[in-house]
Formats: sequence, C-alpha cells, structure tokens
Amino acid sequence: MSPRLQILAAALLFSTGGAAIKTCAFTAWQVASFRSAIAGLALFLLLRDGRRFWAPRPLAVGAAYAATMLLFVSANKLTTAASTIFLQSTAPLYLLVLAPLLLGERIRRSDVAATLVLAIGLVAFFVGSEPTFATAPDPVRGNVLATLAALTWAATILGLRWLARAEEPGAASAAVVAGNAIACVFALPFALPVPSGRPLDWVVVGYLGLFQIGLAYVFLTRGVRRLPAFEVSLLLLVEPVLSALWAWLLHGERPGPWSAAGCAVILAATAGRALRAARQRAPV
Repeated sequence: MSPRLQILAAALLFSTGGAAIKTCAFTAWQVASFRSAIAGLALFLLLRDGRRFWAPRPLAVGAAYAATMLLFVSANKLTTAASTIFLQSTAPLYLLVLAPLLLGERIRRSDVAATLVLAIGLVAFFVGSEPTFATAPDPVRGNVLATLAALTWAATILGLRWLARAEEPGAASAAVVAGNAIACVFALPFALPVPSGRPLDWVVVGYLGLFQIGLAYVFLTRGVRRLPAFEVSLLLLVEPVLSALWAWLLHGERPGPWSAAGCAVILAATAGRALRAARQRAPV
C-alpha cells in the first residue's frame, strides 16, 4: 500500500471513533477502559518498539495521551462527534504558549495568526444554544471536555517532541502503548462491574481497540516515514470531516449553526496553516 493510502486509511479509521462510541451502550468509563485494553495489547504485539512502555519518559508522555483518550470518549458521549473532534483540533492554541516555555521553540507570526483564527472557531462552539440528541444529551458539558482534550493533546504533542529530542529509539511507540495501559487501568474501577452487554456492544469495543486505534496507528507510523509532514497533515484533515459525516449518517447528529461555523473556521485555519508551512519549506 502506498504511503498516501496508508495515511488516508489511518484517517478513515480514526474518523469512525465518534460514531462507534455513540453506537455502544456501555458507559464512557467502560468504553474507554475496554477500548484501551484491546488497543494497548494489539499495539504491544504489533509494534516492537512499543514494548518498553514502562520506561519513565514514555510513561510520562503516555499519561497525557491517556487523559486525551478518556476525555475524547467522555466528550463523545455528551456532545456531537463533530464538536468533539473539531474542538480537539484547537490544540495549537495551547502549543502557542507552551512550546516556547517548555521546549524553547520559536513562534512565527504566521503561527500566531493561524492560532487566533482557531480561537475564533473555539469561541463559536460556546455561543448560542446547541440542539440536543439522544447521542449528544449535554452539548455544553461535552464541549468543555473536548476543549480539555485539546489541552491534553497539546501536552501529548509536546511530550512526543521531547522524546524525539532525547533520541530514544521507539520511545514514541512506547508512549502510545503506555497511554493505552494507563487509560485502561485508570478507568477500570469506574467501569466495574463489567456488564453483560449486547453482542453489538462488545463488537464495537473490539473494533475500536483493534482497528480504530491499533491498525490506524500502524498505518500512520508507516505512512509518516515516507511523506512530508505538511502532506500528512492535509491528508489527516479527512478525519474530522468524515467523523461528522458518520455521526450524521448513523445517528442523525447535526451541529447547531454556531458549532458548524466553528468547524468550518477550524478546518480552514488548519488547512491554511499546513499550506503556508509547505510554501515556507519549498526550495527556491
């Protein structure tokens, strides 16, 4: 499979997370714990580099990644899938502040401009009232959790950059395995007692662990090695668009007008930022 198809396959699998979580009748804690247990085991077996997940640095980054997964599942249970994924995409807002402080990275004017546009998109989600659905019963609280997921995702990105600077082979894969292990263990007490559940619920949880996280991450890591970063970021924009589409087709979810406007602004800002980065790196 070509690297572009691998990135698109990863984006397609990632995009099914919101709709699948809403299909499962298990609680957010149960979905998060069982999904991470399956995903962690799958990645442990598939990625040789991920088997040293108990090392201190991967564990530290894994904690941020675990928080992101827990918040993502909880947000999807409360608000629309579109709102969850697009709000999580505002992570650069936090990176603008944290990257210079923690990693000493310089911020360009174009980064500031793009981040301000992201901030406008973020604010749009909290303006006006949002329609409620059976699969999105508390949009306001769900939007807050999705916003927190953006913060923990930014922390995860910072952690992965920190591991890259340390030049520890396989540390990024180990951090992903560690994150799934931490999420599973942390959520398990709240997931007990284990429900009997419908057969469909267990099929969905198995799919989320094996394919939506496990196989998607394998595709992503293989494709990233052979493509420029900007092209990867543009191909991954398929994820939020498809996530909203699956939730609409399967559950009838439609974000309110302000949230839809916020989605459009965030998508445009992300695409524009990737294209500007590509032009800046292009040879003269």
